[in-house]
Amino acid sequence: MPVIKTDLFKKADIRIAEIARVLAHPARIAILRELVRRNECVCGQIVDVIPLAQSTVSQHLKELKKIGMIRGEIDGPRSCYCIDGKKMSELAALLGDFLQTVSSDCQDKKC
Repeated sequence: MPVIKTDLFKKADIRIAEIARVLAHPARIAILRELVRRNECVCGQIVDVIPLAQSTVSQHLKELKKIGMIRGEIDGPRSCYCIDGKKMSELAALLGDFLQTVSSDCQDKKC
C-alpha cells in the first residue's frame, strides 16, 4: 500500500504548513486586517479597500474560509465575512508553540 507523504509528518506540522500557505499572500493579510478592523464585512466593502478585482478577492476569501480563519454567510446577493475568533485563537496557539520551540532551541546553537 503506498504511503502518502503527508502521513510522514505530525498533524500539527501539516496544519502549520496549511496556515503558512494561506498567509503567504499579502492580500490575505490585508483582508484579515480589514475584517478585524470592521468586525464584520461585506465582500463589496473589502473590494473597496483591497486593490484587486472582486473575483480575486473572492478567491482569497475562499482560501481563508477553507482553513477556518474566517466565517462567511451568503445573504442574497451579498456575502458577509467575519473573523472566527475561536479558530484564530487555536491557530495562534499552534503557531506560537511552534515559534517558541524553534526560538528556544536556536538560543543554544552556535550556528
